[in-house]
Amino acid sequence: MTPRNRWWPRWKGLVRDDRGSETIAAAIVIPLLLMLLCMAIAGGRIVTSGAKIDAAAEDAARAASISRTQSGAQAEAAAAAARSLADQGIHCASSSTRVDTAGLAVPLGEVGTVTVTISCTVTMADLLLPGVPGSKTLTSRFASVVDAYRYREG
Repeated sequence: MTPRNRWWPRWKGLVRDDRGSETIAAAIVIPLLLMLLCMAIAGGRIVTSGAKIDAAAEDAARAASISRTQSGAQAEAAAAAARSLADQGIHCASSSTRVDTAGLAVPLGEVGTVTVTISCTVTMADLLLPGVPGSKTLTSRFASVVDAYRYREG
């Protein structure tokens, strides 16, 4: 027996065993990493949805500004907003489209604007993240210039 083998059995009981410490560390770190991942997904969903709702407001305002009547502008804006949101894959739990068509009532030769405001409630309940609301309402507004010399009614 070598000298090392003679004293090792005595010290073996005094040295702490590290088995299981990785499991405890993983049990602490993994939930924190999952929470961080869910927060990143929630933030990304809010940012991308906001940009897509901005684009839908632009499309709706443009559609309303080329309409010749105020009632037609309302219908065109609502249809363009719904089409744009659907094309971009945004599913709103609830949405509303408000159109200010006062710019269509100005006399020919004067510049008017049509303003569209879109509100969309984006759901985040599927993330199951504590402290994050189940949904967030995003609002976007865009104004489009009405052609000063294009014929329009009313």
